[in-house]
Amino acid sequence: MGLMEKLNLREMKAKAKLKLGSRTGNRRLVAEARTEEAEAKLLKTQDEILDTVAEMRKEYGARRH
Repeated sequence: MGLMEKLNLREMKAKAKLKLGSRTGNRRLVAEARTEEAEAKLLKTQDEILDTVAEMRKEYGARRH
């Protein structure tokens, strides 16, 4: 399982937690789910940025200093 699949799974888990918390009225569970969902989105964005940077370095031959 790749990193993006794990992050998508993590985001889906957070959404399920959010629904469960909303249905049961558990505000703590809802807050936890929102945090987990936000973390998953940030990690996905970070991974996409790093992939783009790697592609650009490869294409233009740039190296780290």
